[in-house]
Amino acid sequence: MSLTPGTLTHKTMTHETLELHTRQPFGIARWTHSVYPRTFVAFTQGGHTGRGEAAPNAFYGETAAIVQAVLPGLLDCLTDPWDWDGLHAAMSARFPHHHPSVKCALEMAALEWCALHAGVPVWKLLGLSPAPIPESSFTVSLGELPAMRQQAREAVQAGYGVLKVKLGTERDVQIVEALREEAPAVSLRVDANAAWSRHGARRMLEVLDAAEVELVEQPLAADDLEGHAELRRFSRVPIMADESLHHVSDVPRLAESFDAVNLKLAKLGGPLQALQALKTARALKMGVMIGCMIESSLGIAAAVSLAGLCDWADLDGALLLADDPYSGLEWQAGHVQRPTAAGWGVERP
Repeated sequence: MSLTPGTLTHKTMTHETLELHTRQPFGIARWTHSVYPRTFVAFTQGGHTGRGEAAPNAFYGETAAIVQAVLPGLLDCLTDPWDWDGLHAAMSARFPHHHPSVKCALEMAALEWCALHAGVPVWKLLGLSPAPIPESSFTVSLGELPAMRQQAREAVQAGYGVLKVKLGTERDVQIVEALREEAPAVSLRVDANAAWSRHGARRMLEVLDAAEVELVEQPLAADDLEGHAELRRFSRVPIMADESLHHVSDVPRLAESFDAVNLKLAKLGGPLQALQALKTARALKMGVMIGCMIESSLGIAAAVSLAGLCDWADLDGALLLADDPYSGLEWQAGHVQRPTAAGWGVERP
């Protein structure tokens, strides 16, 4: 029997949580971790199984324990995989502004189920651009300077042309200068993860400009939009929002304070929500980066689907893992190929 949109047949929903480990401790201004619990959802109906990943982040009010507690209460929101608006409305009715990574996992599962039924990749199902995907940055995590230099050296030797450097310490000037010396030919981006003061940020922007840094993510606290607006008037380096962006509805209020936004599916609630945020940002003449959490190739594949619409990419989350449970994405240094197989284009060995 062939299924059509809206047809109701027997369906099952399962989920499991795995601990993913990074190849080395991954540090930002707020913390350093090596273990990242991720919850994987599988929705099966009519012979097809759509999959999604919840990559929670405590900064956005989610932990693995919260995901495991909340997810069972949202599973029944996914009744008809073709009814994407209905799924979003049902989840939002229960948790208007909470649990975005859980919503992302369910939205991913619905989209992949539909793409498998149609026999196409998700990006084709959505009619998204087949344009070339921007080269992804490779992250140099925050740590002792010799270790950061080593990370940069190895990335350059592996062929990466874009490095994203985590900052947020009293050694930031030294770090930027040392990594620019270590990698003089690469495009350099920095991410302060909301750790700088207004005064410190003005000083650092001069350093970043001298080092020919391409952009800076979230220099100040997430709620300091006035401070970011002041920095933007002063800075020759584009300023990008990350921690200040929690929901699609945040984008308009960020337009005066930031030049660009970093869209992460797990914090926005899924690929369709990120796509809406992207369109809003474009209407406001903002630049757009497609980003990620530390997550498996399943979550990265969903972000790759939107990458052809973006100016920048930061999609190395799975490359930092020692035990990625999914495979199928083809990488050549920072260049990833858009999946051609139906669905998300990745498999669980």
